Amino acid sequence: MFSTGSKLVAALARGMATSARGKERKVAVLGAAGGIGQPLSLLMKMNPAVSQLSLYDVANVKGVAADISHVNTKAVTAGYEGPDALADALKGCDLVIIPAGVPRKPGMTRDDLFKASRAINAGIVKGLVEACGKYCPGAILNIISNPVNSTVPIAAETLKKLGVYDARKVLGVTTLDVVRAKTFYADKLGVDVASVDIPVVGGHAGITILPLFSQATPGHSLKAEDINALTKRTQDGGTEVVLAKAGKGSATLSMAYAAALFADACLRGLNGQVATECAYVESSVEPDVPFFASRVKLSTEGVETIHPVGSLSKYEKDGLDALKPELIASIEKGVQFVQSA
Repeated sequence: MFSTGSKLVAALARGMATSARGKERKVAVLGAAGGIGQPLSLLMKMNPAVSQLSLYDVANVKGVAADISHVNTKAVTAGYEGPDALADALKGCDLVIIPAGVPRKPGMTRDDLFKASRAINAGIVKGLVEACGKYCPGAILNIISNPVNSTVPIAAETLKKLGVYDARKVLGVTTLDVVRAKTFYADKLGVDVASVDIPVVGGHAGITILPLFSQATPGHSLKAEDINALTKRTQDGGTEVVLAKAGKGSATLSMAYAAALFADACLRGLNGQVATECAYVESSVEPDVPFFASRVKLSTEGVETIHPVGSLSKYEKDGLDALKPELIASIEKGVQFVQSA
């Protein structure tokens, strides 16, 4: 008979869908003491594919690591604090997840966050990715730090300067947009959310987030105003949480959950299992947009196949046209940040 704790661990492991078969993996969370980092670290500790878990932050991470290390799963957990410990945290990593940075406050867009903390979030990502390029150049990188539309190009340009860039292994995490679209759609239709699948394409901020409800499973006969409302709520989901927390945080728990799902998909791919998720990557899906989110097939080397957006409704075509200028501008900001450094 399983104990209650063992049942919980088993249920979460099933939810992540990772098989423990295959090579055991070392995973690092950079920014592990933060609002996203702490619950994400716990969820990765519970993933049966993780054999070593490195938790890094500039401060306050030793206690987080000690706490999480007591969870009765197999991942050996260690905390690494401060820049001098970063190399040890990263050496041998197969997957590095980066939620480090400052969160949004009420009234701020993700792009405002980039402007307001140009030397903070952008600089944090650049510095951490430089370390990844030096100490684990073959690792898959999952970029969470906002604004993702700019920080993923920052990561790419940083690795190019080091001569170790592999476009297949630099992925922006947009899974929370998919999670929200599925949740809101299931609520509207009154169906089991586990049966819902919806691709979300574009980017990861405001109007650049484009859920494709015309491709949703199960299908629907929703009115145009309902589709518009669902789209807007998906686009503004982060703002909804920021406002609800009244200046005391952003979407940390749902982001940690979504990041853990995406990390699990990357681990499945590394272990040769089929995994397809939406992600923001270097892409030629939209020829004039060098980074774009769409469905990607994940394999032993990261992104194996980037899928096209598919057939779109007129509403979605208009949304795609509208998002491109903002997304391209955000990409250019990221590229310029590194090139001008």
